Amino acid sequence: MPSWVEEGTGEYLKRLPRNFELVITELPLAKRTKSASNIKKICESEGQSLLKAVPKDQYLIALDEKGRSHSTMSMASRFKEIMESGKDISMIVGGPDGLSKECLDAANEIWALSALTLPHTIVRIVVAEQVYRAWSVLNGHPYHRE
Repeated sequence: MPSWVEEGTGEYLKRLPRNFELVITELPLAKRTKSASNIKKICESEGQSLLKAVPKDQYLIALDEKGRSHSTMSMASRFKEIMESGKDISMIVGGPDGLSKECLDAANEIWALSALTLPHTIVRIVVAEQVYRAWSVLNGHPYHRE
């Protein structure tokens, strides 16, 4: 990732307390060709890698533009409900061709960050900021003003 992405993401990561830690795991993309059948296989292969990287017993949220939109308050509320159930949360983001059907089927929920298609550089910063914002809402921190 470019340094500006690392800096932007890092700013929110360092603000989070250890009990609300955000860990970003980046997996390598498969090499792409122009063949449509190859793209489907690549998406499936990347999906398998993503699912293998998710620790067992996690509550899985897939981020997909066709998922459910959340306000900041509803996202914070969902985080609280999931954490109170004793589960840690994993969020997955697909490669340039999106998430495989296997990933979407494995997810407990599918969320959309936006109806727009966002580049991974922006998604990383938005997720980090929104996780921090959710934490601030849940802890009465003045960062979120509503």
